[in-house]
Amino acid sequence: MASKVRTRTTERTGTALESWQAGVVGGIAGAIAFGALMAVQMPAMLEMGIPAMYGLEGGLVGWIIHVSHGAVLGVVFATVLTVTGQSQRGVVRTTVLGLAYGVVVWIGLAVIVMPIWLSVVGFPMAPPLPNVDVGSLVGHAVYGVVLGVAYAFLER
Repeated sequence: MASKVRTRTTERTGTALESWQAGVVGGIAGAIAFGALMAVQMPAMLEMGIPAMYGLEGGLVGWIIHVSHGAVLGVVFATVLTVTGQSQRGVVRTTVLGLAYGVVVWIGLAVIVMPIWLSVVGFPMAPPLPNVDVGSLVGHAVYGVVLGVAYAFLER
């Protein structure tokens, strides 16, 4: 007597993204959250300072550049997590890593690079070096948390 053997196959049909894609989406979400805070706390930086870094003017241009920076930094975050073996570590861990990343970005880019850059291009309202601003720290921390949470949910 012949027997029938049934085998089950499963197919993954989720909406998981590649690591870099999750970084882009998370970075954009984080930049929008940070941008909303910036629009309230320091609108001149968003409307004039960020565009001035590229010789441009205008509030919408500031938003576009700010969100673009967020997307690129999101890819860097994803790359760091992938290279160090920290991707796919759960929401809490990735959120904490995102927070830490936001603080590192703040120290490197907002505290040091941005004041130098704005001074070099002749922006009259360039912040001092170092630019230790608590509002900026909070904004970068929010960016990192949103990036970390979004990355964790998207890169599964």
